[in-house]
Amino acid sequence: MPKSSKLFYCIVLILAFILLAIFVGNNPINNFDIAISHFVQQFHNPTLDKFMILISAFGNFSIASASVIITALLFFLFKYKREAAFIMAISLTGLVTFSLKRLFSRPRPNDEHVTLIESYKNHSFPSGHTLSYVVFFGFLILLMRNLKSVPTSLRNVITGFSIMMFIVGPISRIYLGAHWFTDILGGMLIGLLCLFVLNHFYKRT
Repeated sequence: MPKSSKLFYCIVLILAFILLAIFVGNNPINNFDIAISHFVQQFHNPTLDKFMILISAFGNFSIASASVIITALLFFLFKYKREAAFIMAISLTGLVTFSLKRLFSRPRPNDEHVTLIESYKNHSFPSGHTLSYVVFFGFLILLMRNLKSVPTSLRNVITGFSIMMFIVGPISRIYLGAHWFTDILGGMLIGLLCLFVLNHFYKRT
């Protein structure tokens, strides 16, 4: 991809996030977010609750950190040292999440507007879980497309699982009442930007 195209996509992601942040800042609680939460939560049942809690757990700090370390270690042990280093670099996105949450200080959804299956006390925008899903599982998808030396069956399994987590993970946050849709969208935009940069340097080196 030409450098001009890469720069264009990065600018688009940044501008989209800025516009979203302005909207969220002026409308921390809005009918659009509430309507989407109600739509997603209409499918609420005990079995789905357990499944969504399990999916969401992958984005918790301790489990997400362990996933990055273990995955990097596995790549390192199988002689994919460059890939292991780039996977470890994903942990730096935690600083991005922390900084943005502190900057915008948006409150979490409350039980006045949504059903709280899981509740959190820190800030809401953007969704750190979504950002980590996009970068971690997105990068695994990209690696499986590039590492032809990995057995095809294993690449397919990892890719399939990663796509599922990439899609269902963010949805679980709305389902559990932990985030608004605009939180998810914000995490997705910043996550894609981080993934774009990570993949750029991976391909470049």
